[in-house]
Amino acid sequence: MSLESILTDARRSIVDIDEEKAVSVARQAIEEGADPVKVLTDGYSAGIREIGDLFSRGEVFLPEMILAAEAMKAATAVLNEVITGQAAEKIGTMIFATVEGDVHDIGKGIAITLIQTQGVEVIDLGRDVPVDKIIEEAEKHQAGVIGTSALLTTTMPNQDKLEKELRKRGLREKYKTIVGGAPCTQRWADKIGADAYAEDAAEGVTKVLALLGR
Repeated sequence: MSLESILTDARRSIVDIDEEKAVSVARQAIEEGADPVKVLTDGYSAGIREIGDLFSRGEVFLPEMILAAEAMKAATAVLNEVITGQAAEKIGTMIFATVEGDVHDIGKGIAITLIQTQGVEVIDLGRDVPVDKIIEEAEKHQAGVIGTSALLTTTMPNQDKLEKELRKRGLREKYKTIVGGAPCTQRWADKIGADAYAEDAAEGVTKVLALLGR
């Protein structure tokens, strides 16, 4: 099967919310020696973006979004077995969390996977994480970057809360912060004082490396 066919099948498996197919395509990609990072970014990630667009237009709903994310996670787990072995020498540590009140993490998993391939150790705190916990873990792991994702406009204020709390504790200069998520924009990042904004996982890699001085 050609790479183009693999990418198309990977994308369709997510859009069709077919976890079994998503895993099958991932295994086939590995068997055929396809670049796992490319399959992840140009195949599965494209499918997640398409689902996100459908959601924003009201053509699919939250349950479908969640199931699509689970299919994505399952495929990513398969590809990670290969990607992890390709990871570069460690160059820094990053904390990554979906903010409190937000139980979605669509896109965060792929961002973490891609960032890790560049030698960045990513501590994934999961979903619905309070600001205090984010700061506590950043201190514990001596992270260089704190990344937060918000998938709902109602939870975006927690990204602002993080910035304010870091300043309040005199820790703001210690960390670089990056925000992302469907409703987030560069304007939002500028408004709250975050160091960077990433529109998608691929851009997230570039921005995190820049924040780490690479």
